[in-house]
Amino acid sequence: MKFEQIKSELIAAPKSWVVTGVAGFIGSNLLEALLRLNQKVTGLDNLATGHTSNLSQVQTTVGPKLWKNFTWIEGDIRSAATCADALKGADYVLHQAAIGSVPRSIADPKETNDSNVTGFLNMLWAARESGIKRFVFASSSSVYGDVAALPQVEDNIGHGLSPYAVSKHINELYAGVFARCYGTQSIGLRYFNVFGPRQDPNGAYAAVIPKWIAAMLQNNPVYINGDGSTSRDFCYVANVAQANILAATATAEAVNNFYNIALGGETTLLQLWQMLRERLLPRHPHLREAKPVFRPFQPGDVRYSRADIGKARRLLGYEPTHRIENGLDEALDWYVTMHLKQKVTHS
Repeated sequence: MKFEQIKSELIAAPKSWVVTGVAGFIGSNLLEALLRLNQKVTGLDNLATGHTSNLSQVQTTVGPKLWKNFTWIEGDIRSAATCADALKGADYVLHQAAIGSVPRSIADPKETNDSNVTGFLNMLWAARESGIKRFVFASSSSVYGDVAALPQVEDNIGHGLSPYAVSKHINELYAGVFARCYGTQSIGLRYFNVFGPRQDPNGAYAAVIPKWIAAMLQNNPVYINGDGSTSRDFCYVANVAQANILAATATAEAVNNFYNIALGGETTLLQLWQMLRERLLPRHPHLREAKPVFRPFQPGDVRYSRADIGKARRLLGYEPTHRIENGLDEALDWYVTMHLKQKVTHS
């Protein structure tokens, strides 16, 4: 497996990395993966959607010896000077910082644009000025928009259905322009519905898996938008960490391109509800009679989603290690424990 080879090479010759959005869900998982490989990491986050508790969990998990390789900067990518300072001396950038919610972007498109477009441009310019070897950034499956054909293939995107989707498409366009104008090496990773530990279950814009688990544990209704046939290609966060590290270290033929990062499968929302209920039922018998509540489909959402991951396999060496089932099995205890901790805190 290509990833095992890359991990061995990085352990033998550690590099310097910058992770933006490091206190967020995906960012903190990238931090943990890099520290486990004894890499030097600078993290940048303004804590708008991230949490210092995520960093504390990583610190506890990796231990003091590896934690000393981490430098934390509380700052905002909307500041060009902050971006430039964070990137000094770094080899690779894993850019995750963004306002990552479709409903939130519809409610406030300017906020999304400020972070996702202006902030992205600041980071890309800083990478160019600093001579970064590789700029890897989080794109999104939302760029496929109204494309009906499945699976989604990188070269066939449609019209964006939300300001968030537009912002991610603009990121890809800017990355292409920087490659042509300045020779900047970048790779965009189109994430498909990432889930796993440290995914925030709170707030109006919480992702579906932690939100549904919290509702089930509290014996609250689980709402499904539409009739339950809406499908997603759910991708465990360990697969995303693999893809980021592979993209940063990939050969020249892979650069200045975009890749689907997913499983290449489909799970309907009703199937997801059944998977979660099945795993929680042994310890929470009140779920035996539980049923989801269906309500109207939400504007800006994509109906069906399934990725073609052949390009990532071919050019990055990407091979998902977790299917949705074993991803849920691995993450479930974290979701439940976090819910219980928050319940005690708020009681």
